Amino acid sequence: MAELGVLLEDDQAAHEAFLLPYAFAKRHGVLIQQEAEANVLLYRDTLKPTVLMEVQRNCSRIQVMRQVDAASFERLLAACYDRSQTGAAMMQELGDEADLYDIAETMPEPEDLLEAEDDAPIIRLINALLSQAVKENASDIHIEAFETRMQVRMRIDGVLREILEPPRKLAPLIISRIKVMARLDIAEKRVPQDGRISLRLAGRAVDVRVSTLPSGHSERIVLRLLDKQAGRLNLSNLGMDPEVHGRLERLIQKPHGIILVTGPTGSGKT
Repeated sequence: MAELGVLLEDDQAAHEAFLLPYAFAKRHGVLIQQEAEANVLLYRDTLKPTVLMEVQRNCSRIQVMRQVDAASFERLLAACYDRSQTGAAMMQELGDEADLYDIAETMPEPEDLLEAEDDAPIIRLINALLSQAVKENASDIHIEAFETRMQVRMRIDGVLREILEPPRKLAPLIISRIKVMARLDIAEKRVPQDGRISLRLAGRAVDVRVSTLPSGHSERIVLRLLDKQAGRLNLSNLGMDPEVHGRLERLIQKPHGIILVTGPTGSGKT
């Protein structure tokens, strides 16, 4: 199994070279990765001949086949697909025609974002944004619509960074879909609303707090991401200067006084 460790550390482009649909790969226990110059087919012991034929039909240049145990397969599957698509890539697939209610209301909500087989571009775009936010350890996603443009930003390490600028005409579709996911009233645009989305990304449980706020040209949405598996850090993991770390340790031992921690949203105060 030593070779599997190398696969996990390959260049990102190699992981993305020949991706099968996530739901297909997970259901049938088969995964294609590029190792050096060879296409490697990784499979569980439950692989069926009909599945192998379907894979070969989509990727005929498979040079190596390798069986892996179930635990290793799940780890490789998550590592590969967890970083396989970005919101920018999804933007290229958005067409000019989209129906608000068909897209925002009738599409089922996936149990696992990566397992969604839905081809609706808006849903795939939103799923990709949430996936990328988790991968980038973003604390917030800000979606704002102005008079002639739309802006999507993520707060990473306390700093808001622009990620996408979707076409302005997509604003009602994106906002309505998020409100449906958070079980908010899509018809109410005049008052603020708060909701919550519980989702899974490659097996990771993530809570998303959703806040909407009316604005001059549409609604603004802020999504606060809480990764349940992120864990808690101790002082030695916070990257403090040794002198500051030592001073804080001494102050904590004092029987009285107060330590005030300040900083912008998402900077790590908690």
